[in-house]
Amino acid sequence: MEHDAVEKSRHHEHEESIMTTNTKTSTIWGGRFDGGPSAVMEAINVSIDVDKRLYKQDIAGSKAHAAMLAKQGILKQADVDAIIKGLDIVQAEIENGSFPFRKEYEDIHMNIEARLCELIGDAAGRLHTGRSRNDQVATSFRLWMRDEALNIHSELYELVGHLTAQQASNRDTIMPGFTHLQIAQPVTLALHLGAYIEMIQRDMARFKDATARLNECPLGAAALAGTSYPIDRAMTAGALGFSKPMANTMDAVSARDFVLEILSACAICGTHLSRLAEELVLWSSSQFGFIRLSDQFTSGSSIMPQKRNPDAAEIVRAKTGRLNGELINMLTVMKGLPLTYNKDMQEDKQAAFNAIDTLNLCIQAMGHQIATMTVNKDIMRKAAEGGFSTATELADWLVQTHGLPFREAHHVVGSVVKMAEKKGLRLDELDLADLQAIDPRITAEAKAALSVEGALKRRKII
Repeated sequence: MEHDAVEKSRHHEHEESIMTTNTKTSTIWGGRFDGGPSAVMEAINVSIDVDKRLYKQDIAGSKAHAAMLAKQGILKQADVDAIIKGLDIVQAEIENGSFPFRKEYEDIHMNIEARLCELIGDAAGRLHTGRSRNDQVATSFRLWMRDEALNIHSELYELVGHLTAQQASNRDTIMPGFTHLQIAQPVTLALHLGAYIEMIQRDMARFKDATARLNECPLGAAALAGTSYPIDRAMTAGALGFSKPMANTMDAVSARDFVLEILSACAICGTHLSRLAEELVLWSSSQFGFIRLSDQFTSGSSIMPQKRNPDAAEIVRAKTGRLNGELINMLTVMKGLPLTYNKDMQEDKQAAFNAIDTLNLCIQAMGHQIATMTVNKDIMRKAAEGGFSTATELADWLVQTHGLPFREAHHVVGSVVKMAEKKGLRLDELDLADLQAIDPRITAEAKAALSVEGALKRRKII
């Protein structure tokens, strides 16, 4: 026993010596190199400041891999028990802020392995049996993207809830509908908000669909060609909640379309949020006055005391550029890469992290603005009466009642609009005699359809 203790002590001293010496090169691949990387190489190559947020996923992947190695008889159960216990300590250190992140180990994966080696010795070095950093990174990243895509789905569900609550409160709130930002036809605010509900529900479906597609496990693909160890890829895939192992090992380590797909969903969702944000900016202006945004999401001016600026909505509108940029960034990174792994792909983490963080913030900001805004119903209704918004109703009435070709009815109503414009009246304010002077087939029934309420009552389709 004493001899074993001495040998173990010598082993740790030797290992610590190697770790110290190899910081000049690298503990990962230093045996192949005589000299270490330059400061510039370290600066461009090291990713620990970015990818350390993958620690939970990396540890989960390592635990699943270790358990599989034990089941397959590749590692001794005692080594696996030590590995899992050590990984629990590492996770606790990261979460309590005491973990020693070190740039000489490049990324979160090697930082964790190096710390595990300090904690448990030899067994840590056996953890990497049957895997490579290539499949390790791909697995951790897929796990992270899966978690975040599902979180965004939940955030969007909450936003839909806020929109639905406002919709329910404004089923009879009449407002103008616009095309070309010109008053077109009267609608309800409920219908208008419903359009955004539909858009966001499609966004939710995109994230859910992309999540299902990315939910295949790269672990066991090793560097690119699999491994000669008798591993059980189905076991690790199941332990990590993947639907199955990825079928092709070269694809497993080199595919990043799961990132592109999520980034695309982020960009499309950001576009929808930006459109909604633009509506809030317009509607809260003194020219529209349709809504009042909460003080929590507006700001004042440093020089003009009367100002209430819709800053939160404007920033959401602007951040669409970031989301689009990260998608283009990764499309450009991936477009010319041969199989399999290339270091270019290290850029995927920052692009994904930036996009996910940005979109989460935008969703929350829009949800709170929608939930706390006040609707000025009278102003909306008055605006709906402007711009001769019920003209189409009169044209439709002439077609439906008298069988006029629509183009002829369109011409008749154009003359009615011209008369109302000259008189400075709304269409429903014109005398019936004035209407019949243009076309005697126009009756009191037709005149009733020229009010905004009358126009809305005529719409009975889905």
